[in-house]
Formats: sequence, C-alpha cells, structure tokens
Amino acid sequence: MLDILPHDGGIHEIRMARAPVNAFDFGLVQALREAIVDAPSNGARGIVLSGAQGMFSAGVDVPALIQRDRAGVKEFWDAFFALCGAIATSSVPTVAAITGHSPAGGAVVSLFCDYRVMAHGVYKIGLNEVQVGLSVPEPIQFAMRRIVGAYRAERLLVAGAMVDAEQAHAIGLVDELAAVEQVVTRSVQWLDDLLKLPTKAMLRTRAIARADLTAVWGDTTHLLDPGFIDDFFGEETQTVMKALIARLKSK
Repeated sequence: MLDILPHDGGIHEIRMARAPVNAFDFGLVQALREAIVDAPSNGARGIVLSGAQGMFSAGVDVPALIQRDRAGVKEFWDAFFALCGAIATSSVPTVAAITGHSPAGGAVVSLFCDYRVMAHGVYKIGLNEVQVGLSVPEPIQFAMRRIVGAYRAERLLVAGAMVDAEQAHAIGLVDELAAVEQVVTRSVQWLDDLLKLPTKAMLRTRAIARADLTAVWGDTTHLLDPGFIDDFFGEETQTVMKALIARLKSK
C-alpha cells in the first residue's frame, strides 16, 4: 500500500500505492499514519507524501466504507482523524506532493502538511464532501480556514467545490505548481532548502507557527462529533453514496 523512498538529506518520501486511485480504506489509513509516526525514528528529517502521477488520492473508499456497520464506520473515521493528527503534529516538516487529482480525503490530508506542491494542468482539488452527501466536521473546516481564510473556506466547503490547479494556487490552497513529473522533485527541493536552515531555530519557529493546529489536532481521541456518524447512516447520505457507487460501477 505504501512505498518508502529515501532522498538525500534525510528526506523520506512516503508514496501511496493502493491501485487504482489510492482510495483511503482502513488499511491504507493505518499504514500511512504508522509510516508518518515512525519516520523520524527511522532517520527522516522531513517527509514528502506523494501519490501516483495523475492521482494523488481519490479520497475515502466509499464502496468499502458503506459496507461497514456503525462501529466499523466510527473506527474508520477515528483512524482517519488520527492520520490527520499525525501529520499535523509531526516533529519533522511535511510536504504534500499532490501528483494529480485530489478530491475529498486527498485534499483533507494535504491541509495538515507544511507545504503543498500540485501538478498543474487538468488536475483538480477540493473538499467535495457535500456533493457526496457528507458534511465537513468543524476540525477539518478549521484546517481549511487556516489556509485559505474564513470566507473563502465557507464558499468552497458549503458548495463542495472542486477547483483546478491554477485556481487552487491563486487562492492559496496549494503553495506552488509544477509539471506532473516534477512535483515530487520540487517537493524534495523545497524541503531540502528548509532543512538547510539552522535546525533548532527553524523547528522552534515552526512549532510556534503551527501551535493553533496542534492545539486542535494534538489529541484526536474525541475530536469526531458523534452526529457525523449519525448523519452517515441517515437516509440522505446513504442515498447519495449508493448512487455514487452505482455510477462508479457503470464506468
């Protein structure tokens, strides 16, 4: 499900490799969280999180998730929140190398990284949860507001909007664009430049700058609103998700 690729300077690339679209099932979420948590003790001074060319991650594996009972659905979302918390509180800087499309959960994960490099061109990114019948929990909305501002976040989240790479860059949802085959290279270069700075000063300043994020995401044990699980099993959400699965099967 993952490939761990070393780069010079103690940079570890964690590449999602769950074919065909890096959809987040429980196994991928768990493996990714463990890799991020373990990376510093394995010698990583920085992390690049990447996907396949053309597809960073298609988000949550809805067909797998909808088969779970209430306890299983809660287990998945608790694990997903723990993954986001692990990125948010990582002791080393992280870069999201957004190597292609990044809807929903793929976009969510990128919010918690220090920096985002996205492939330019036809690729789109956004938190389109509303379009698939899911609300966006407050802690994730907070992470989105932190990056693009309160009003911009509201407009994007309420509409479940997907935007192309150029617009994402213009509004600050991603920090820079690169050719799809250069996204990882550019992510490594940015991280390498950061790691050349005086280490203690950089990491201390980083910790101060991210204190608001870690205050919210430092402990995800009770971060998920139980109402979100109630809504997941509600008629509207179930109907929309089943229609989505039917469309996916017909392709």
